[in-house]
Amino acid sequence: MWRPNYYNWKAADVEAGPGGLYPMMLESPGLRWALIRKVYTNLCFQLFLTIAVASVVVSVPPIRNFFVSGEGLGLYIFILLIPFMVICPMYYYYQSYPCNFILLGVFTVSLSFAVGLTCAFTPVVVVSLTLYTFWAARRGYDFNFLGIFLFSAIIVLMVYALIQILFPLGRFSLAIWAAVAAIVFSGYIIYDTDNLIKRYTYDEYIWAAVSLYLDIINLFLAILTIFRVVDA
Repeated sequence: MWRPNYYNWKAADVEAGPGGLYPMMLESPGLRWALIRKVYTNLCFQLFLTIAVASVVVSVPPIRNFFVSGEGLGLYIFILLIPFMVICPMYYYYQSYPCNFILLGVFTVSLSFAVGLTCAFTPVVVVSLTLYTFWAARRGYDFNFLGIFLFSAIIVLMVYALIQILFPLGRFSLAIWAAVAAIVFSGYIIYDTDNLIKRYTYDEYIWAAVSLYLDIINLFLAILTIFRVVDA
């Protein structure tokens, strides 16, 4: 007796390959790849916008001097606070077009002012971790267990940073903090990429892009701190 083949999408989807993105995948690989492409398109837009804004801030002396002067210092602090203020409405409107893209642009531009330099090492790390996560997911590995450990590590880093601010422990301790932060945010890149492959829904592409963007920026700042301490 003939029965309809409900799983022809596995054979027809060239991007999926045998077995989909990971073993026992139940959803359509084509839909998941569409989400992944959308997230990385937004992420590339964010990173290019970050590079553009940061390059202008660094290469145009009047702008740089204005923000480090007494008149522009207050505005600079306000701009640094904007990402934290945008996060809340972004959480509620991440599915509302075009409000989600407007909030994403404001979030990216404001955070770009915190990034004044570029680091060639960061893209290599990010691409390597991303490719590794896709490779590992294809072979059945799951990194969801990292969530609780990474969150705990973030709390420890925040407490350590507070101690460093109140009671400076010197360059060596700062280098240790930056090295641990680089490891933690490298783990977050793997964790959030794994969530993108398996857990984010198709309407959460903005939130997925924000998560990966924050991971990359924080990794960049941690590596930059290491270089600054070493060169000092």
